[in-house]
Amino acid sequence: MDVTRDDVLRCARLTGLNLQEAEIEPLRRDMERLLTHAQSLQELDLEGVPPLLHPHVQACPRRPDVVEPSLTQAQALADAPDQDRGCFRVPRAL
Repeated sequence: MDVTRDDVLRCARLTGLNLQEAEIEPLRRDMERLLTHAQSLQELDLEGVPPLLHPHVQACPRRPDVVEPSLTQAQALADAPDQDRGCFRVPRAL
């Protein structure tokens, strides 16, 4: 599948990427290879192949839901570098 320089620039604009001039051609080649591979998958004969809902056919093993002893609040906060009213205090993320 042919991918043009304009295709790369349009995708970059839509995704908010600021590309340097040297990045455009390698991305164009990568996009072209990726789309060519995806197109080759479209050509596979999948007649009679049931849809796959999940790659693992085995059920996930589950453990019984049993209440077990755990740390007290004081033990959990013992090594906390900073705490406030019984909770971990961490730097703001925003």
